Amino acid sequence: MVRRVYVEKKPDYAVQARELSHEISSYLGITDVTNVRVLIRYDVENISDEVFEKACVSVFSEPPVDILYRENFEAADGARVFSVEYLPGQFDQRADSAVQCIQFLKEDEKPIIRSATTYVLEGGISDEEFDAVKNHCINPVDSRETAMEKPDTLVTVFEEPADVKIFDGFMTMDESQLKELYQSLNLAMTFKDFLHIHRYFCGEEKRDPTMTEIRVLDTYWSDHCRHTTFSTELTKVDFKEGDYKEPIVRTYQQYLADREEIFKGREDKFVCLMDLALMAMRKLKAEGKLQDQEESEEINACSIVVPVDVDGAEEEWLINFKNETHNHPTEIEPFGGAATCLGGAIRDPLSGRTYVYQAMRVTGAADPTVSVKETMKGKLPQKKLVRSAAHGYSSYGNQIGLATGYVKEIYHPDYVAKRMEIGAVMGAAPRRAVIRQSSDPGDIIILLGGRTGRDGCGGATGSSKVHTEESIETCGAEVQKGNAPTERKIQRMFRREEVSRLIKKCNDFGAGGVSVAIGELADGLEVNLDKVPKKYAGLDGTEIAISESQERMAVVVDPSNVAEFLKYAHEENLEAVEVAVVTESPRLVLKWRGKEIVNISRAFLDTNGAHQETQVLVDIPSREGNVLNRREEMPDVRETWLNMLKDLNVCSQKGLVEMFDSSIGAGSVLMPYGGQFQMTETQAMVAKVPVQNGKTNTVTMMSYGFDPYVSSWSPYHGAVYAVTESIARIIASGGDYRKIRFTFQEYFRRMTEDPSRWSQPFAALLGAYNAQLGFGLPSIGGKDSMSGTFNDIDVPPTLVSFAVDVAKQQDIITPELKKAGNRLVWIRLPKDEYDLPDYPQVMDLYDRLYQDIQAGRVVSAYALDRHGIAAAVSKMAFGNRKGVKIEHDLDPRDFFAPGFGDLICEVPDGKVGELACTYRVIGEVTDKDVFAYADVIIPVDEALEAWTGTLEKVFKTRGTDRRNPVESPLYEDSSVYICRHKTARPTVFIPVFPGTNCEYDSKKAFERAGADVVTRVFKNMTEADILDSVQVFEKAIGQAQIIMFPGGFSAGDEPDGSAKFFATAFRNEKIQEAVMKLLEERDGLALGICNGFQALIKLGLVPYGKIVGQSADSPTLTYNTIGRHISRMVYTKVVTSHSPWLRKAQLGGVYTNPASHGEGRFVASDEWLDRLFANGQVATQYCDPMGNVSMDEEWNVNGSYRAIEGITSPDGRILGKMAHSERRDDGVAINIYGQQDIQIFESGVEYFK
Repeated sequence: MVRRVYVEKKPDYAVQARELSHEISSYLGITDVTNVRVLIRYDVENISDEVFEKACVSVFSEPPVDILYRENFEAADGARVFSVEYLPGQFDQRADSAVQCIQFLKEDEKPIIRSATTYVLEGGISDEEFDAVKNHCINPVDSRETAMEKPDTLVTVFEEPADVKIFDGFMTMDESQLKELYQSLNLAMTFKDFLHIHRYFCGEEKRDPTMTEIRVLDTYWSDHCRHTTFSTELTKVDFKEGDYKEPIVRTYQQYLADREEIFKGREDKFVCLMDLALMAMRKLKAEGKLQDQEESEEINACSIVVPVDVDGAEEEWLINFKNETHNHPTEIEPFGGAATCLGGAIRDPLSGRTYVYQAMRVTGAADPTVSVKETMKGKLPQKKLVRSAAHGYSSYGNQIGLATGYVKEIYHPDYVAKRMEIGAVMGAAPRRAVIRQSSDPGDIIILLGGRTGRDGCGGATGSSKVHTEESIETCGAEVQKGNAPTERKIQRMFRREEVSRLIKKCNDFGAGGVSVAIGELADGLEVNLDKVPKKYAGLDGTEIAISESQERMAVVVDPSNVAEFLKYAHEENLEAVEVAVVTESPRLVLKWRGKEIVNISRAFLDTNGAHQETQVLVDIPSREGNVLNRREEMPDVRETWLNMLKDLNVCSQKGLVEMFDSSIGAGSVLMPYGGQFQMTETQAMVAKVPVQNGKTNTVTMMSYGFDPYVSSWSPYHGAVYAVTESIARIIASGGDYRKIRFTFQEYFRRMTEDPSRWSQPFAALLGAYNAQLGFGLPSIGGKDSMSGTFNDIDVPPTLVSFAVDVAKQQDIITPELKKAGNRLVWIRLPKDEYDLPDYPQVMDLYDRLYQDIQAGRVVSAYALDRHGIAAAVSKMAFGNRKGVKIEHDLDPRDFFAPGFGDLICEVPDGKVGELACTYRVIGEVTDKDVFAYADVIIPVDEALEAWTGTLEKVFKTRGTDRRNPVESPLYEDSSVYICRHKTARPTVFIPVFPGTNCEYDSKKAFERAGADVVTRVFKNMTEADILDSVQVFEKAIGQAQIIMFPGGFSAGDEPDGSAKFFATAFRNEKIQEAVMKLLEERDGLALGICNGFQALIKLGLVPYGKIVGQSADSPTLTYNTIGRHISRMVYTKVVTSHSPWLRKAQLGGVYTNPASHGEGRFVASDEWLDRLFANGQVATQYCDPMGNVSMDEEWNVNGSYRAIEGITSPDGRILGKMAHSERRDDGVAINIYGQQDIQIFESGVEYFK
């Protein structure tokens, strides 16, 4: 029997419905809709009555904020109703989480659940308007409208797939027959490649190929996997005439001379884009300028060896960095495409056994503020694209627990052709933990992690194809679906050194699935596809071979270590299966149902298809249209300044950036926005190396450089200044440019046989070559994406430079202006007659500036871009609301002129004369709340309003306009609960569930405070696992004095339902009894932060002090008023001394800690609120830096009732709070002002002494 429930948020908490209502009126222009309702629909089968009743109030709904309807719900007369479900085969995280939660309630239940979203529109809308709303809510790539009738059963009967097709007669086909077959298969390869396959099967194999062999070769040789465009031989290069021909031709000639010297006449090497991209690295390496690169046959990511100080001693560590694009998938399915962009970026260094600890997101879009009516046929609206993609990337990063340290969206009209979605990540591991060995015959290959489905079939080939208006309708299966909690488990497992040392070699399942991920691990392989775990039945051998289902790793292990490896996988709640063996014979063999469906020689696979050739005709830019130079007409300073602040590429992106968790890991040296008011955006991301046990001062830095307007004028100059800009931003943050390493992202229009189409990437790579040799700094990696074309529109020529550096935390400076009276100086980049950097002079200048920063003569700095000094000083001023007075003799044309490579520096008064670098004083910092320049006065508030307004309707920063003050009475209590069971060193138990991601930070905080910490993973893959985990948890709680519920996204939290894993597991009778014994018989303590606070409140531990569950009037936590995840530093005020957790905090004191949550808004009835304050159970309230408490969302970030951030149990021994007090360390969040240490961990430990 199928049961159906609908769950709807009560009106006060219906954030999603209000958001959709606003979009329908303001975005779609439909004004007749009077009310919008959004309900989550669950269809459930194969569940007992008792468990179903429990699930209704603990899994499907939350009584304080939800209304649950059984079978049907009432809609107003005339209302329009439709429901949306995922396409078959797409991952439904909501349903998956619900199944897992129900199995926590009763481990032998085997429910089948399907979820859908039901929309109700009230008001008189036409059929045409109704269809417009449907189109807005349904992306056909991953979703479809579903019937309102309840199905008779949810059991899917999968047809047994047919045997894999053999192309009978293939060997005897003539060219016309081959052409017909080629066109019918919709392949990414060229017909030349197809003829190459024909010759191979006729000449070597002497048999007809299988469908799987053709699909595997198409995948293996795709541009995505084998960089076929970059590897096309360039047989002839010609240059047109133009003003800048001389330096471009000179660079080309230098490249030819360098490759002759490096290759010394080798005939197997030819000129191609790939060779040009790598030659600077080869040359600099030959000159001894690349001695820190890790040498390995594994190419998982860029890898350098660096010394890292750990507790005062020096250790060798591997630092990995990698950039990844998902331009095509994100264009057609923004959420999934962007989520798996980050997932894929993480998996590369992760497969290299480094722990990924920081991410950067750089994207390109067309104007998202334009009307939806301007959307091109076959395209999603830009506003929907940018918002859904941001939601996807941030959702994945926030769930896996990765600090996104820098986010920037670049706007240019030509990105309407195809969006740019780049994720760049940093990873690190002690060198001793990473073993690099070859695969030997007999070695076993283990598939670890997620299961295989149809999602992502053809992703590699899909991103390599031509795209047209029909793509969005036909490419659904090509977009993978991410499952961040599973990838988090792999991260946990690989971070264990005892596991990492068992791995000889590893490859992630990115493009190409089993065929490529396993196929690349050894020359000879026999793969048993029947052993590959599947999400559902019905997949044929070809689908299993090429599916790109995410979160999977292929690991090479010596046969003697297999059992140990599988044991560790089980401990981390991961599925792991032996699927292949390394063989002597150099052939790739795939078996399915006992038959060989692929048997291809390694030599043929490695040809990468037919040899491709083309010619290049290079366009030369002219001085006319040069965007590097200042405009000669004299600007109206006031109007130009304010309009520049409103520019899409200057204005605030705070509403976008704050969707991304920037603080997890307690290692982010810089928050994305700094200053007391968190309004000065940083230009680089900086993080401490993630040393698990011990302290370090070593930090990594990453910045990017790129401007599409410069590269559209001249791809050559665009690349030169992308490199220069990325260096300048590292210098502005305190880095030493001499240690920088680069990785590049190339993204260009689709190449054809027209030689002039090849001009842009060729010229850009020449520019990058010139810059690398000019600075003597190599790019040691990169990623190319060569399909940026839609019909006849091309993306702007794009070469993004990512610069990576290693420094000490004490080297880092922050960009917000510090002190009135300090001077502002302009450091100008020396250039030659071709508007290119004069490299020797630039390096001398940057060297001297680094010395000035080290000596404390520069206290803040900002690298300039196309918008010049005006943009830089404004952004520097906003963070601390400083005024700026610009020298009247500065030419206004210079004030607004592009300044790539230039810097503005803040220098203490009296130290200007001591500067080692060449400079010009252009102004000073003031305490006046104005920007002053000659006779122009702009109040800082007016400038801020201009800067923050442009994108507010796209990425809003406020959900309400409420700003009313809130009472903040202090509750002083001298009779705080005293422990009767003393111990010198208490033990803390931290449970880890699927989705938990704060266990490392929490463990470190308690250990620093003097406690012993035990963490245990709750395993739930089988009924036996759940029973075993219950016993393990019961025992661990019985031996602990403190239980800590850490943050994360238990049960996903995304898309719905915070802390449900915690809450359902801890309702188990044995675990519940163990918790109450800890609290009632041993005077124990309990702490929950963020997701842990949500768990405490769902269990009833706060505010009741015992596990009682929730009733309809219980206090709870629900969606932030802004309707999205919010990540920023918050100020909180301690308003009670009633709790042992707060004994070291100052009553009335203000502390600043990171908040990062989507459901953190504390809500309760007035009666409950009064009672909590009266009992001293309100621990902390959100406030401004001065301690003023209000409903202003600038400070009360989630709109909590009476600004409540944390509450306690009646006796104060259980504390729940939203802000992450565990995310602190020396040198963390140094651009945030205020006291970060509230000392709750030290207070909790001291309670037992």
